[in-house]
Amino acid sequence: MVTTGEVGTGKTLLVRCLLELLNRKNVAYAYVFNSILSPMEFLQYIAGDLGLPTAGKNKSELLLDLSSFLIARHQQKLTTVLVVDEAHHLPVEVLEEVRLLTNLETAEEKLLQILLVGQPELDLKMDSVELRQLKQRIALRSQLEPLTLEETQGYIHRRLQLAAAEGHNPDLFLLETISSIYRHSRGIPRLINTVCENALITSFARQAHSIAPDVIEEVAADFRLGVVHRVQSNGGQGRNGQALPAVQPPQDSNEVWQAVKTLLQLHDYLQSARARDEEETPFVVSRGNQKI
Repeated sequence: MVTTGEVGTGKTLLVRCLLELLNRKNVAYAYVFNSILSPMEFLQYIAGDLGLPTAGKNKSELLLDLSSFLIARHQQKLTTVLVVDEAHHLPVEVLEEVRLLTNLETAEEKLLQILLVGQPELDLKMDSVELRQLKQRIALRSQLEPLTLEETQGYIHRRLQLAAAEGHNPDLFLLETISSIYRHSRGIPRLINTVCENALITSFARQAHSIAPDVIEEVAADFRLGVVHRVQSNGGQGRNGQALPAVQPPQDSNEVWQAVKTLLQLHDYLQSARARDEEETPFVVSRGNQKI
């Protein structure tokens, strides 16, 4: 199974709720939360998290121990789960190991249930030619979407209920304030929490009885919620070799973005050409008709 979602949509929280459920149901699991591992380290981590000894064992011995462990649990009609968070960081070699782990099966079912959780980049990685075999073995896909405006309003009211605050002041967050929160957070729960928390602190300092939309605008500006930059790894360097920030283009303005990108590249080219000309041009001093 593969679950993807943007940053801040609650993937890790969902995984924690799943792990609590697995603990209550007596389901053995390995939880990989640091996905920057080599294939061997990945297998060692899984075996160790399942309680198997890993010291001094090579890859074939680890796989044999893991296979025996899974078969023994299957004979007891027990389920074993592998949960990998931040799976979009997994190298292709490690994802290939994940595919090979799906070969641990009986004639009726898989011995190891696998859940990969990550950002949308995981979907792009799974679409690659190198991982087409693993992609074909995915039985279920799900995606965590940002909240809608109505869901954002319900989310904020529910948080206020849990904090026992809504009964004291039902107009704490006005409708236009919630609309402003939704516009700046884009429905991402983590950003909704950040904006609301700081808006409450700011309004408390001002001794206000409700959160005004201008407070949300101020908080959003302080946290630079409308600013998204990425640093180009290849090219896009300034005159001193420093990387220039490139603005992430909106989805509906690809042509404008391409034009801006072309202008930036042209600007860099002209600057570098000018620098080369200054370095190559000799310094000439005229004394009468004689050049020195």
